[in-house]
Amino acid sequence: MLNLRKVAVVGCGFVGSSSAFALMMSGLFSEMVLIDADRERAEGEALDISHGMPLARPMKIYAGDYDDVTDAAIIVVTAGANQKPGETRLDLVKKNVAIFKSIMPEISKRKYKGILLIVANPVDILTYTAVKYSGLPSSRVIGSGTVLDTARLKYLLSEHLGVDSRSIHAYIIGEHGDSEFAAWSSANVSGVPLYDFCKMRGHSHFEDAQKKIEADVRDSAYEIIKRKHATYYGIAMSVKRICEAIIRDEKSVLAVSSLMEDVYGVEDVALSMPAIVGKDGVETLIPVRLSVDEQRKLRESAEILKGVIRDVL
Repeated sequence: MLNLRKVAVVGCGFVGSSSAFALMMSGLFSEMVLIDADRERAEGEALDISHGMPLARPMKIYAGDYDDVTDAAIIVVTAGANQKPGETRLDLVKKNVAIFKSIMPEISKRKYKGILLIVANPVDILTYTAVKYSGLPSSRVIGSGTVLDTARLKYLLSEHLGVDSRSIHAYIIGEHGDSEFAAWSSANVSGVPLYDFCKMRGHSHFEDAQKKIEADVRDSAYEIIKRKHATYYGIAMSVKRICEAIIRDEKSVLAVSSLMEDVYGVEDVALSMPAIVGKDGVETLIPVRLSVDEQRKLRESAEILKGVIRDVL
């Protein structure tokens, strides 16, 4: 039986440990198990976070193994190798797919009944790998996808328009990577189409700003890595947000990565589209309005991912 107050985090690198910290601070869970190939690393992270318990909420945090995930409501998988100098992106993909091929059977043979949240990169390829090797229904395998990219888009638009980012409804969709794009056709601010809102705020030439904002979103990770060598706080907050939607059965619309089933002609690939997320994972995809050009970009993004899948699976 699942324990809705328990979460497991597989992988205790920067992203895994930051996610564990964010989840501890969220108050969503009362038990968290940390799993890592380096057991001592997991033990150290568990100790470090546990020492803050008197300053936060009571929680049982410990290092464990795959036997401890059986009753977890959500397993957050951040495990993966980092790209080394001289390595191609495809080399990295192959290494991380191999890691997932070893992790997923461990979860599968324990007849896991909860939700798999894939965070490791490349998230779309690894979400697809998890669907194929975990044995779980595709609706219960979710990638963090472009949830963070979408948050970046809303932040930059809010700065440009001088409006609360929470009032902006816009999505980055497709691959979490270089072929992602903003679904401008369906973007709005509290129901007002984005272009109309721009004119209302005195931005009559939004097209130029639009290109820059979209490029800034796409290049955000590169800019952060250039300055501090890794990104982890933003994605940790994204993990917390997705877990919140699941545990509270919010049925929130989030741009998560999941297996596509004929959305604008795209299928048999995992990528990001807005989806209703609740206690059972992805309930349904939301086929937001896309222009002809945006539909083309979505299909091109899917083909790029399928090309990688053919090379590694």
